[in-house]
Amino acid sequence: MKPLKNSVIPILRIFDIQLAKAFYLDYLFFKLDWTHQFDNNAPLYVQISWGSCVIHLSEHHGDCTPGAALRIAVDQIEQLHEALHSKAYPYANPGLETTPWNTREVTVTDPFGNRLMFYEPLSERSSSGEEGQ
Repeated sequence: MKPLKNSVIPILRIFDIQLAKAFYLDYLFFKLDWTHQFDNNAPLYVQISWGSCVIHLSEHHGDCTPGAALRIAVDQIEQLHEALHSKAYPYANPGLETTPWNTREVTVTDPFGNRLMFYEPLSERSSSGEEGQ
């Protein structure tokens, strides 16, 4: 059997495309790749991306359930944290957490209850407990 390709595209449930755009495109740094709609009265299905991170957003009731959680690896988590705090988005004020599993993380929740946890692993030195010795 051939190995799997290293690519997973999560589908997140949304209820309002304008709220989704305000969160994912304006507040976060995703771009809209494409949209699909069977007709003008049908729910939307959308692809967004930010670098190599690709997410599908769906208004279709049968695709998925709200309240999903994604972990997204990033570089320079402190810069992401600062950039999010510089935005005029009134519905989020994320912290920057150092976890017991040796990551730094910024967690935001979209308007539909889906959590995006951006994380950066701590360096080998700091995760081995040698820092400050």
